[in-house]
Amino acid sequence: MCAVGDVWGVTQLHDVVYMVCQVSSRISRFKFDAKKHQRLTDIIVEDFTELTDIAACEQTSHVYVADPYNVWRMSADVADIERWLPKSPDTFKPWTLSVTSTRLLVTSYLTRQLIQFDAHGDELRRVQLQDSAYPWHAVESSTGTFIVGLYNKQLKHSQVIEVNTGGEVMRQFGAPLGDTQDLHVAVDSHGNVFVADCDNHHILLLDDHLSLRRVIIDEHQLNEKPRRLCYREQSGQLLVALENGGITVFDVLRRR
Repeated sequence: MCAVGDVWGVTQLHDVVYMVCQVSSRISRFKFDAKKHQRLTDIIVEDFTELTDIAACEQTSHVYVADPYNVWRMSADVADIERWLPKSPDTFKPWTLSVTSTRLLVTSYLTRQLIQFDAHGDELRRVQLQDSAYPWHAVESSTGTFIVGLYNKQLKHSQVIEVNTGGEVMRQFGAPLGDTQDLHVAVDSHGNVFVADCDNHHILLLDDHLSLRRVIIDEHQLNEKPRRLCYREQSGQLLVALENGGITVFDVLRRR
């Protein structure tokens, strides 16, 4: 457990875990292995505003950080930090991030869009969701569709859906997931989906058709509501950020 405050984003690049907290402009870092963690110097950039999420790319060895107006890119050695997006005046308002291979997916809650960029920061596509769908977090699946955790304003509850590149809903998880507007997801290469079901204090495992396989981590294993996820498929470790601060690490390969 690494108590750092109300965590709004968690990611791992190589053996370093990066975290951003609510109403904060700093990035906390920990050197991490299976047996211990070591607190590293926080990253503070004068131009950072209130950070909303963080994601890492192993292939490019970069960390990406979002605030309500920009996406920043940072090298693993922290020697190079730049305002990366938007490259031109835009109104998509970044909120949360995810990385698949070398592609970055930005979720814009206010505009109800998913915007995908390549490794150079060039826009690949923009997916417009339905008027009632307010996306909190999204990831690209292994088949090129998008798994989205969202709040359905019309139904007044949260959902997990899968959409194609045209924004059409292909399938959805049948059960409503409380009235929280904070729903975080992660996927693996087999199409399995991990869902941080914050209101119900557990982590769900869905299959590639968004059908429930089981509750993979229950309320007895979590001290607080789960807010953020970072899945490391090579190690089988799932980093879970908790509502009132801290990160818990689970070995989910044994649980699947």
